[in-house]
Amino acid sequence: MPGISRRAFLEGAVAVGVGAAAGGGTYGFLYGRHDLHLTNASLPVAHLPDALRGLRVGFLTDVHRSRWVSAEDVGAAVDLLMATKPDLIVLGGDYVTWGDRQFVAPAAEALSRLSAPHGVFAILGNHDDDHSMPLALTAKGIEVLKDTRTRLEIRNETLELAGIRFWTRKTQDIAAVVHGATAPLILLAHDPRRLAEAEALNISAVLSGHTHGGQVVLPLLGAVAAQKFPVAAGFARRGRTTMFVSRGLGTVYVPVRVNCPPEVVLFTLVPA
Repeated sequence: MPGISRRAFLEGAVAVGVGAAAGGGTYGFLYGRHDLHLTNASLPVAHLPDALRGLRVGFLTDVHRSRWVSAEDVGAAVDLLMATKPDLIVLGGDYVTWGDRQFVAPAAEALSRLSAPHGVFAILGNHDDDHSMPLALTAKGIEVLKDTRTRLEIRNETLELAGIRFWTRKTQDIAAVVHGATAPLILLAHDPRRLAEAEALNISAVLSGHTHGGQVVLPLLGAVAAQKFPVAAGFARRGRTTMFVSRGLGTVYVPVRVNCPPEVVLFTLVPA
């Protein structure tokens, strides 16, 4: 569907009722956007040592704390993720919508109960400002990776996490972040369009969000609002690079989800 923006489709789809088969915008508003799922998946990572096989990594993205995404909504996602007892937690960006400052502190507060033996790490999305949001997250004990990487010592082995900002797009800029990595590496990139750059740099595992899974997924047509991305939700593979795109928690443009429930994800690491 060339020429139609993500925003125009989402607003238009709801305006015309989203089609009778999908249950319509009323369903998506009252139920669909609250139908929180836990997704379990195996994430292949190149050169993963045997000691790190089975490591459990929790992933939550696109919170979009706002008038439509309440503290209770975020709390439910936090509870669901914490119940899985992850070894490590990563957050994929977009904690508020359009950088709305009134929700920066509430977003960080809602995420403050997240904890894991090997830490909680976050990147920024296109809706997050570069100052207030990372400060608020850091104040709650969440380490924000802004075009940087960190080395984690786990079970006497090393795992590296790299995180890039939404606006870090060029291959050479991402290369500067991952240069020198000698241990198994997972890249956190809010935008799944970074799959091409990750493949060029031979990065084996990438976690993304941003798409919301399309938010409205229509029978036969699929996730029309996310067609410009390499994948709307779930796994994509290009060369030796595997990417997982989460549907996330919140909504943008319209507070509706149809055939596209919100999710938190628990990965189990396996050798690639």
